[in-house]
Amino acid sequence: MNTSPYDLPQARPWSRRLRRALDAPADWRFLDRPARPLADALNGLPLGPSRDLLHGVWLGHPLHPALVQLPLGCWISAELLDSLPGGRRAAGVLIAAGLVTAGPATAAGWVDWARLDPPRRRTGLVHAAANTTGVLLFAASLLARCRCRPVRGRLLGLAGLTAVSVGGVLGGHLAYHQGAGPNRAAAVHRVAPPEWIGVGPVENFPPGEPVRRTVDGLAVVVVHGGEDDWHVLADRCAHLSGPLSEGTLVDGCLRCPWHGSEFRLRDGEVVRGPATAPQPVLQARVLSGHLEIRLPGAG
Repeated sequence: MNTSPYDLPQARPWSRRLRRALDAPADWRFLDRPARPLADALNGLPLGPSRDLLHGVWLGHPLHPALVQLPLGCWISAELLDSLPGGRRAAGVLIAAGLVTAGPATAAGWVDWARLDPPRRRTGLVHAAANTTGVLLFAASLLARCRCRPVRGRLLGLAGLTAVSVGGVLGGHLAYHQGAGPNRAAAVHRVAPPEWIGVGPVENFPPGEPVRRTVDGLAVVVVHGGEDDWHVLADRCAHLSGPLSEGTLVDGCLRCPWHGSEFRLRDGEVVRGPATAPQPVLQARVLSGHLEIRLPGAG
């Protein structure tokens, strides 16, 4: 018998409760009290180029999710080795390796967290608290092992793995359900007009001023650099959808007003994070006094 999609069972109650529990920290406004000054302090650190290195600008996507695989892999492997004969020493080495690699992963996570909006920052703070608890438990586990207390060391390791697992689930929820990590402009190339389409008379675009227009449902920002110098980018920032048309022009780049990401006008490349994905750029031309745009390479 064929089953209609509408006949499928609804989400189980435990599943709904789990999702509500994962969403809950985003509404905990009391977390703003520690989160706001901490974010300001992190944003004020003189990290220089290291900040974009930790954001993952060079990689094209956030670095933190890749780095967390190192300590997690070490700690999961350590707990498995703990259950095997003769694996205790190797488990201790892996726990130590996990603690070492947790440092860069933590640094990358904090610089990303500091550029989130308040609801996502709240979830991120709980995520960080769970992971910090896990790190401390693994450090205590390693100390117990060094003092020849293997049973205590193993129990502390299991507790640490539980804590970082909770942190990992929250991190995945933050990145994918709450949208803290994906490229927000990824769909532009699928919805941008493939054929030339008018945006408006050229006199509607004053030189040196970002102007927002909507073409076939796609919001774009037009920057007239003077003469025949035209640049058209998707208006919503790839980081967290900030309105670039409300941003500022800086040395041939457009700076997002929300979190300070800077995109090169001529090709949309990220010059400064926290954005890691390039901003989509559309091809522009002037025909009979009207500006027209289309998807690059179309036609």
